[in-house]
Amino acid sequence: MLTQLHSLRVRAFGLAPGFLLCAVTALAATFLSEHYGGPQLLYALLIGLSFHFLINNAQVKPGVDFCGRTLLRLGVALLGARITLAQVAQLGATTALLMMAAVALTIGVGLVLARCLSRSRDEGVITGGAVAICGASAALAIASVLPQSKENERFTLLTVVVITVLSTLAMVLYPFVLQLLALPRLQAGIVVGGTIHDVAQVVAAGMLLGPQAGDAATVVKLFRVMLLMPVVLLVALAWRSQVEAITDEDGSTKELVPLVPGFLLAFVVLVLLNSVGALPHRVVASATEASRWLLVGAIAAAGVKTSFEELLRLGWQPVAMLLGETLFIASLVLAGVLALGLGL
Repeated sequence: MLTQLHSLRVRAFGLAPGFLLCAVTALAATFLSEHYGGPQLLYALLIGLSFHFLINNAQVKPGVDFCGRTLLRLGVALLGARITLAQVAQLGATTALLMMAAVALTIGVGLVLARCLSRSRDEGVITGGAVAICGASAALAIASVLPQSKENERFTLLTVVVITVLSTLAMVLYPFVLQLLALPRLQAGIVVGGTIHDVAQVVAAGMLLGPQAGDAATVVKLFRVMLLMPVVLLVALAWRSQVEAITDEDGSTKELVPLVPGFLLAFVVLVLLNSVGALPHRVVASATEASRWLLVGAIAAAGVKTSFEELLRLGWQPVAMLLGETLFIASLVLAGVLALGLGL
């Protein structure tokens, strides 16, 4: 018992410097976002990038790696606490099927664009999943079950940067476009919830269109977030079938993908517990807030691990992929809502 406690204490001290770096970065990003506006995740990313020089420090690296992997998975798992099956039922079968089709087809478009632009299949599923589901959180969650490599880490970080910028632009532009189209509030809310990438931007854009649109947008978005679990599970299973040992650019062997990641099971359990009312409102609110902080810390860690030079080496193709996927899902959901008469 004493030996185990000593081992945990040594490990905690070993993780402390990197953990504190990510925690302070998250606090700074939150302060900037709350006092000056702007995306909290983007601030965390940019501040983290400025501390890249510390990643070569042997005392800092273990804690940063811990935040970028373990805390990320815990943050994704806690997203399940804000979703209930009743919310899904409110959508109606037609809206739910449209969202499922939009998610699947957008990921498919990501894979096609990756092939056309001579990028890897990993990159296609990361960008497609980020656009289709919930932006930066989805990109990080999907990347966490792919074979780990420096190239994937760099690409995921660039995806987070671009997807955050695109989501912020969509938050500003989409409400004006929908008002010009004179869509009913409920229809406009479905389009906003089904197309904008990050949850916070969906809520903000929906509220710009009114309370009815805001409520519809939030429910639709939460349904897309719920689809993160089956998508990540399918990705993990698909990449698990690659039994050959793949080596990274530096000659190291990539880590094999786990069969069923534990954080996905935790996500499902929390959804079920919240659906049956086993989680008090205070617990749900705390889990949601904790998830936000964990994801901000994880993105800060991703920033610390990557340099601007490495991001620039990726070229223009990732940006083109994300733009193409964003335009695709926006066009598909808008066309689907109008053709099916949803929200009327």
